[in-house]
Order: sequence, then C-alpha cells, then structure tokens
Amino acid sequence: MITLAGNEEGIVRGGRDLFHLLPEAFRGIKQIGIVGWSYQGLAQAQSLRASLVEAKSDIVVKIGLRKRSDFYVEARSAGFTEETGTLGDIYETLVESDLVLLLNSDAAQAYNYEEILSHMKPASILGLSHGYILGHLQTQGVYLRRNISVIAVCPKGIGPSRKRMTNGAGTNASFAVYQDVDGRATDVALGWSVALVSPFTFATTLESEYKSNIFGQWGILFGAVRGIAESLFKWYSEKGMAEDLAYKNTVECITGNVSRIISTEGMLSVYNSLSAQGKIDFCTAYNASYHPFMDILYECYEDVASGLEIRSVLLAGCRTNEKDGLPAFSMGKIDQTKIWRVGEKVRATRPEGDLGAVHPFTAGVFLALLMAQVQVLRMKGHSYLEIISECVIEAVDVFCPYMHTHGVSSVDDNCSTMARLESRKWAPRFHYALTQQALVAVDCNTPFGQELISNFLSDPVHGAIKVCAQLRPTDAPGKADFAQVDSN
Repeated sequence: MITLAGNEEGIVRGGRDLFHLLPEAFRGIKQIGIVGWSYQGLAQAQSLRASLVEAKSDIVVKIGLRKRSDFYVEARSAGFTEETGTLGDIYETLVESDLVLLLNSDAAQAYNYEEILSHMKPASILGLSHGYILGHLQTQGVYLRRNISVIAVCPKGIGPSRKRMTNGAGTNASFAVYQDVDGRATDVALGWSVALVSPFTFATTLESEYKSNIFGQWGILFGAVRGIAESLFKWYSEKGMAEDLAYKNTVECITGNVSRIISTEGMLSVYNSLSAQGKIDFCTAYNASYHPFMDILYECYEDVASGLEIRSVLLAGCRTNEKDGLPAFSMGKIDQTKIWRVGEKVRATRPEGDLGAVHPFTAGVFLALLMAQVQVLRMKGHSYLEIISECVIEAVDVFCPYMHTHGVSSVDDNCSTMARLESRKWAPRFHYALTQQALVAVDCNTPFGQELISNFLSDPVHGAIKVCAQLRPTDAPGKADFAQVDSN
C-alpha cells in the first residue's frame, strides 16, 4: 500500500526478478493467442515472448491474423512464423488458446466480438488492454460470455512507446478482473503485467479504465495539446512574435522542458522555476484558462460515461467506407497547416537534446489544463493512481516526449481511428475555448482573484505525484529517462 493525498491505495511492484513466478501465475495456460498486430500487439507479443523465455517457460505466444492480412509480413519479420506454430489464422488461434489477448482496433472489436467470443474455449481467459469493448457492449445491452474469465492489463502509453516494454524500462499499467470463472484471473492478470515489465500495476475496474482512458485521450493526450498549440501559436504570431519562436514557445515548451520538469520534479517546480514576472504571467494564463478548460473536460467525461463518445468512434469507422450511397469520408491530415510546417523546420535545426525554454504564459495554460483534468476525474471518484497515470505520467513521460521528437502532427496523423477522431473532434473545442474565452479575457485585462492559484499551489495531487515518481524502474538496462524516445 502507498499513501496518496491521504488515501491508501494498493500497487503491485514489477521487476525482472519476478519472472521466475510467471510459470505459476500462468498455470494451466499452454498458449497465449494475440489477436491483432497493432503497435499494442507488436509490443506485447515481443515482450511476452522474451519474458517467458527468460522465465524458462514453454508457453507458446501465437499471433492470430485475418487471412490475407498485410501484417503477416511484419509478424514474420518479428520472428513469428507458421512453421513454428506462432503465427496463424485468427479463428484457429482463438480455438487453440487458453489466454486470448484482444489487441486489434476498437472498431474491429465492436464489429467482430460475437464471432471472436464464440470461438473461445470454455474456461479460457479473455485479456483486454482497453475497456472500450465493455463500454460498447453496455451501450448495446449485451453481456460477455459467462463461461470465460475476463481480465485487463492496460499499459499507459501510445503505440511505438510501448517498445520500452522490451528494452527493460516498461510502462506502468492498471489491471482489472471483470469475470473469474475458476479463481485464476487475478494471478494471470498480474503475471501478464509483470511479463510486460511494468514498474508498478494498480487495480481498477474495466468501466473505470475505459472512462478515464478515453477521457484522458480526448483531453490532455490528443485533443488539448494540439488545440492549445494552434491557438497560442496564432496569438503569439499576431502579437509580432517570429513564427519559429512562436512554435518554440508553444509546442516545444509543452513537449520539452515543461513536461521534463513535471516528469522529474512535479508541477509545482514549473511555477517555482519562474522569475517574479514569469509567475505573474503564469498566473494570468492559469486563471484565464482553468474554467474554460474545465467546462469542456466536464462535458467530455459525461459524453464518455454515457456512451456517446464510444458510439461516435464506431460511426467514424463506418464513414471511412462507402455506405448508403455516400462516398468514403477518410480523415485528412493536419501536417500542412502553418504551425506544423514551421515545426518541421524547427526540429530539423534543433540541437540534440534541446528541450527548449519554459515560456511562463504557455506553462500556465498547460498546467491549467492538467489541473482541470485532474479535478474532473477526482470529482468522478477515480483513484489517485488512475488520475496520475492517465493525466500526468502518460502525458509527460510518454506522449509529450514522443511528440517532441516526431512532432504533434506526425503523432496525430499516424494513430488509430479513435485517436485521430479524438483530435479532430476535441482539438477545435480547446482551440475555441482558449481563443474566444481565455485569451479574450487576457487581452481585455480582466481581473482575476487569487483563489484558483492558491488552490493550485496547495493541491494534494502534488504530493501524490512525487510518490508515484519514486515508483519508476531504477534497474532498466540502458537509458530510460524522459528524453529517451524510440525514433523507429
């Protein structure tokens, strides 16, 4: 147990020294079938295979794909082959496997769940890394099969960053047991998380996971960062700031040094690092932005909890194909707009390891967003471990470093349908809130009281973040620090 903001919360610490326990945790499992070859499937398959080999286990990790899937070539190149029995047809893999990890796209899960579940053996275990399918089924009034166990292990991070699982650094994770038909579910879930090299794992429920996860992605992880950056870039440019400097003071500030400071020292250290005038600018931005962001985030959470947002993802997938006599409406890319073209030039000439400067006003806007998102999840009853993992750690340890290396537009244009939809739907809302509300208030010299800043400076989440920061792995081979991001 650990104490976070006065609350006792439980964690399970991971580590390679626990690998010898994997055969016992996975007792009764002879084959782990992985459905899908997304970034999630790629990373988890390789990590599980490597961990089981190190544990001297003979459990087979097999990839199941649709016939004629383009991913067969990629799976073979990663060492999964038909000849070794580690690659095959999706439904053949389902029938054979004792533990099935459903890691294909959300849309594929929603469309194919009946056939997938019908091929699973009685008393086998369904493993999820996202609670989306449960949320979808709840909106349909449908239940999962009662004669299988259902568990979840949900690593916190975006696709390519999950390769950290296989270089020893790992990412923290949550786990949930939704159904347990024979008493093995908790052991299997924790074994799965240990095999993914998660530094620590905390308990949640599938419902709580999908609400906090989807909400987190709609807000801080995809929609908000893009919306804030585009709004501030335009505002700074209109005030005469050179475009390259405007980019550095928006995107580079958020994804670089502000995220590094939060990651290594906490949010308060961002504020404390500023000059007297910098603190004034920070407070102005924070006070102007907090309530407009809170308004959007509260609406966003309610839409996720009600099932509206889950349904919208499925509908977005439908619109990418011809339907009802209408053409396919694929989502366009954002990388040709001015801010992201400027960003390409900035990154091309940026010295290695340069995380940029902390711009006080931008920092105030970003931390107002973080704190508003923390507060919404807190009001909705989520644990501090879940709040900090979804709002803070995943943002500043995973998303922002990746975006700093590759660019926001690259991340935005190359993610799942869900993530791209999130960005395109919610980024304009954050852009509007900042441009039409917060920045107008700043331009009009609207006076603000001290209550919001006082609440920020004394919020118990700061102490909770410090505790969570101490749970990072210390024995990972090679570098696993903030700026270490896989460039492949």
